[in-house]
Amino acid sequence: MCPGQGLSGQMNIRTLCLTILNFGDATGYEIKKMATESRFSYFIDASYGSIYPALTRLEKDGCVTAREEREAGKPARKVYSITEKGHGELCDWLSSPPKPDVFKSEFLLIAMCADMLDEETLTRAIDVRVKQLEAELTQIREASTCTEHAGTNWIADYGKACMSFNLDYLKQRRNELQALARDTSQSAQAAE
Repeated sequence: MCPGQGLSGQMNIRTLCLTILNFGDATGYEIKKMATESRFSYFIDASYGSIYPALTRLEKDGCVTAREEREAGKPARKVYSITEKGHGELCDWLSSPPKPDVFKSEFLLIAMCADMLDEETLTRAIDVRVKQLEAELTQIREASTCTEHAGTNWIADYGKACMSFNLDYLKQRRNELQALARDTSQSAQAAE
């Protein structure tokens, strides 16, 4: 349990590594997979190039420990564990007020400039975005069936609600967006 003191700070790779290790020991490779392909992939962008330096620094700072595990016929692997100090740092971060979510969308830029596009190009962009949303929704649904952790289930439900709303909104109102491109195409034809 974390006391409610809190230090102001932005989530970073260090915090993500501590969070993952709080759920159990892991190798750097496992941390990378969890940070990019599982329930931890929704918080920040992570790469091998950022995870390993963060783990090295966390180990140097006494927030994690590392041990080598050997298996016959395989190279030794380094397994990381969170320490009491690391748990304290994680609790400090978790107790701080959250920063606003950051949302970037290439699709929304396309939608904003819909009047500059022909209908076929815009329809293709909408179709791609619908498929992306459906894939994200499927990924969240599959990930949420793999855990009994209450907090993970809550955020999965939140994610499903957000993705479902986005998908429904786009499907129900795509004609309004397509009309902007249609109007541009008709205006261009009328001008000729």
